Amino acid sequence: MTAAAPESAVPDVAVVGFGYIGSVIAAVLAARGLSVVGIDTNAEMIAALNQGKCPIPEPGLEDLVAAGVKAGKLSGSTDPAAAKGVKAILITVGTPLSDEFEADLSHIRAACGAVAPYVSDGQLIMIKSTVPPGTTRLMHDEIFAPRAHVHMAFSPERLAEGQAIRDLQSIPILVGGMDAEASEACADFWRGAIPTIDVMALTSPEAAEMVKLADNLWIDLNVALANELAKLADALPYPIDVMEVIGGANSLKKGQHHVNILHPSNGVGGYCLTKDPWFVDALGRRAGIELKIPRASREVNDSMPVHVFGRVDAFLKAKGIAAEDAKVALLGFAFKSNSGDCRFTPVGPLVAALREAGYGDKLTICDPMVTTREATHHGIVLEPDWRKTVEGAHAVLILAGHDAFTAITADDLGDLAAPGALVYDGRIYYPRARINELEARGLSYIGVGR
Repeated sequence: MTAAAPESAVPDVAVVGFGYIGSVIAAVLAARGLSVVGIDTNAEMIAALNQGKCPIPEPGLEDLVAAGVKAGKLSGSTDPAAAKGVKAILITVGTPLSDEFEADLSHIRAACGAVAPYVSDGQLIMIKSTVPPGTTRLMHDEIFAPRAHVHMAFSPERLAEGQAIRDLQSIPILVGGMDAEASEACADFWRGAIPTIDVMALTSPEAAEMVKLADNLWIDLNVALANELAKLADALPYPIDVMEVIGGANSLKKGQHHVNILHPSNGVGGYCLTKDPWFVDALGRRAGIELKIPRASREVNDSMPVHVFGRVDAFLKAKGIAAEDAKVALLGFAFKSNSGDCRFTPVGPLVAALREAGYGDKLTICDPMVTTREATHHGIVLEPDWRKTVEGAHAVLILAGHDAFTAITADDLGDLAAPGALVYDGRIYYPRARINELEARGLSYIGVGR
């Protein structure tokens, strides 16, 4: 038996796929006064939605979902027929990376196929999921066009975990329709739904599909540049602080913009940056072009957990502390600061490396943003109190810049950690004054490239 939305008038919007992106879009549109139904095959998630609950670890999302359900603007269903008669259908299901390092479009195809029997002439259909160019056209021609004359477009989601609700209401929205009429119709939908944002209509769905891949490839490559500079700074026998180098480099204006090197870190995680460059790599292979950049950026960023492990392991060995005797404290498991999102977190491979080297017995992890359920899924146990995590630690690794961790002072660490302990800064980017305070307490500081 399917879980259906409560009896009511036909909703304005159907969001197909109530995961991370779908839930944010649905909740924001409902808050903006549209009637929204979320459609998903996960009956447990839909049942929770209809009770005003949301398990997605995005700041503010649970409250927004609860408010939407209470106001009668947001509901959920496992029945794709709930999309019948709505003004707009938004496809937001996942596109994972296949074993061949290509986009797995099976979820997109299944979602489109599920709602296709219920579409009608004039409906708006937009794919929001990240897909390679040509996917929207393929879904239109093979699945929707034989059934109805719909206005179909691709409209990339460009939301960042931890600030997705704000991003949806501030970042320009792009649409690329199957024709000019579709582009304008879909652009008008967003202009009406979120009047505060700029909407850009592109000339084709393929152009819009490529924009999302270009965005994420640029970010991944930029971070890889920062990480390579950090590795070089770590290896050279000179007092080079990569953050100082990046700050100086970014002061140079070229054309209309400044150089904009992002920050290095203990690794790159998340659902998008870890796979989208591979989508571009696969596109090149299919077109007979060997692209260098996507593969290089992925390899560099995937290497960072091992780099961090090597720095910490070398420090402890130089201190004469055996792995089985060392207490290593990790502050942060989520892949992003002020988020509980652990999808493809780079802390996972770091934990594996520490355990493999014998540090597992006294390894403690604290992350107040991560749920117990999520921690169990990743095979870790969290210590809820950061003070107990740090107490007596020979190495304290700060791997997420959560507000709870930025509030920790040099005196806190000096009082709690073992004498002479290492503070490894993987993502908080302490200023020089704070580093001096740590060292004044007898602690050793190492950052990524610092």
